Amino acid sequence: QISQVLGNEIKFAVREPLGLRVWQLVSAVMFSGVAIMALAFPDQLYDAVFDEESVSSKTPIRLYGGALLSISLIMWNALYTAEKVIIRWTLLTEACYFAVQFLVTTVSLVESSRIATGAVLLLVSRALFILISIYYYYQVGRRPKKV
Repeated sequence: QISQVLGNEIKFAVREPLGLRVWQLVSAVMFSGVAIMALAFPDQLYDAVFDEESVSSKTPIRLYGGALLSISLIMWNALYTAEKVIIRWTLLTEACYFAVQFLVTTVSLVESSRIATGAVLLLVSRALFILISIYYYYQVGRRPKKV
């Protein structure tokens, strides 16, 4: 109780929704995998999403990979914490990332007026990931029921 008064949260005080840690693990692995692919194989990543083989510059895709690698490190660290605030911030970060990626991909597809199968699959998966992240964000923020 003293540590709670001082601002530290204790594990038993956090109500973890079912599947939260699995979602955090999946997110960390997914962010790491895409980051490594963007850093090591930028052409293949671009081709998988937009069905175009030629990319004018690999630098933006590699910068994207570096940013994803940074987010993945945050996700890996959040997996091992019991503090509710940190867990909620990482879930919010994840939801915001997926929302921005959804919007950018949608605008890119509209501008090019071509619909690639990989891009549509990416949009659907990102919408699902946004919903899952927001669900866990609100579930972690709920107050425990009084017994």
